Amino acid sequence: MNGPMLNAYPDSMGGTLDDIVKVLSKEDLKDVFESFYILPSIFNTDLDRGFSVIDYGINEELGSRKAIEDIKAMDIDLKLDFILNHASVLSKEFQDIIKNGENSKYKDFFINWNKFWEGCGEMTEAGYIQPEEKYIKDMFFRKPGLPILMVRFPDGRNVPYWNTFYQEVRYKKLEAEDLMEKMDIQYVAASRLADCVNTQIAEGKAVADLELGKYESYRDAVVDLLESSRRYLGQMDLNIKSPLVWEFYENTLKTLASYGAKIVRLDAFAYAPKEPGEKNFLNDPGTWDLLQKVRELADKNGVTLLPEIHASYGEKIYELVASKGYMTYDFFLPGLLIHAIENHDSSLLVNWAKELIEKDIKVVNMLGCHDGIPLLDLKGLLPESEIQKLIDTLVARGGFVKDLHGAKNMYYQVNATYYSALGEDDKKMLFARAIQMFMPGKPQVWYLDLFAGKNDHEAVKRAGAGGHKEINRTNLSLDQVEADLNKDVVKKQIELLRLRKTHPAFGFDSELSINTEGSVTSFTWTKGADTITLKADFASLEYEII
Repeated sequence: MNGPMLNAYPDSMGGTLDDIVKVLSKEDLKDVFESFYILPSIFNTDLDRGFSVIDYGINEELGSRKAIEDIKAMDIDLKLDFILNHASVLSKEFQDIIKNGENSKYKDFFINWNKFWEGCGEMTEAGYIQPEEKYIKDMFFRKPGLPILMVRFPDGRNVPYWNTFYQEVRYKKLEAEDLMEKMDIQYVAASRLADCVNTQIAEGKAVADLELGKYESYRDAVVDLLESSRRYLGQMDLNIKSPLVWEFYENTLKTLASYGAKIVRLDAFAYAPKEPGEKNFLNDPGTWDLLQKVRELADKNGVTLLPEIHASYGEKIYELVASKGYMTYDFFLPGLLIHAIENHDSSLLVNWAKELIEKDIKVVNMLGCHDGIPLLDLKGLLPESEIQKLIDTLVARGGFVKDLHGAKNMYYQVNATYYSALGEDDKKMLFARAIQMFMPGKPQVWYLDLFAGKNDHEAVKRAGAGGHKEINRTNLSLDQVEADLNKDVVKKQIELLRLRKTHPAFGFDSELSINTEGSVTSFTWTKGADTITLKADFASLEYEII
């Protein structure tokens, strides 16, 4: 299972998954990809370009079950996402809570904040428990304040639920008729009051802070009308102590396996286990207990789990994940490889490759991806001064630094295409791809890197605040794909991918030896009588395969 894996959204090439099938069916791409990692907008989702899942049915606007079957018929297996920690507020389970409140069978499917913290803090006037400091001092919250969404129940109560990631509350635009139905008020007054309220809500003012002036006597009725009709967007944390959640987990894995998934990437898994007084990120032993139970379900469905987590090299979490028997991501390769190319020095890259071999760490590696080029992971592997030089280089080439969860000057990744990160230099791109093909692990290939895509600054402008990642998510038309397949840098990458896919020396059960003489590093794969060697000269950035 360590042949090349394409990575794309279902609308990345042509607009739908059915169009990507047309691309993969081209003679140019025959015997190139063993797997295809389809990002989660292939599911029924609402936010974050797929990572807020309503349900795991196929998004009919972007794909079809026939396209899934066509990919399987090409003997290409799938890697799909499973988001363990949360589901969309538009999921049937959360919508049932909004509709039925305490009578919902799903009321404990998500984490009721007050039930979770019962006996661990004081109730506030706002209706949620403020935990004592000793219980939350080791917890990590990704946004300011407590991770709560106040949910309006049918009886008018506001009930807090745990919400680690995005949330948005929307209020209905009031009409005069709405107010007249709710209260004893004349039309002209109702119209003016509706305009007053709508203007303030549009400006972002909280309902509790509305200034109603001479209409103050209508406050309670206005607030009740607004709150009773509010709508939500966001991702709500699942309660892994609920049997219904485990039923959901099992059904989801069955569904993904039925699509042809052989690898299931576990997104946000490290946030799922929570206990008062314990960490809420990579809780030990809660995280590993959770993964073991999920693995038992995955084994029943014939899929391999790939837990996804970013952490600095110095924390050795990648090693811990591998020691538990899981594949892990090589988030170190993208930055290490750029560092090696720019400095004409393979020593740190070689040390990392040898560590993977010696510790038998099974990885999925990559150059670019739908996020950015990882930086946080390099802490402890590259000196801080070298990380800063890397950042300066990538920013000078048009990239954007993304800070860690909004914390200023705490770098997390650089958003850029890998081709632009290499200075839009064909020679460097091919050299990097050749090295990736001979590194340990299963190589994952971001579609835009394959087609030598450049930083898309116009997409960033269109996306507005927080839209840095759109720099590396340009959707290509089928005509663009056709034209790009004629580029020399694309053709030669495809040759490298086909070699990795078809040569019998490559495999997780093969032997890989790495030797360096002067500026030349040799990577030799051997399986039985089959052998293949890449000689890569980091001084000239020339390579030879023998």
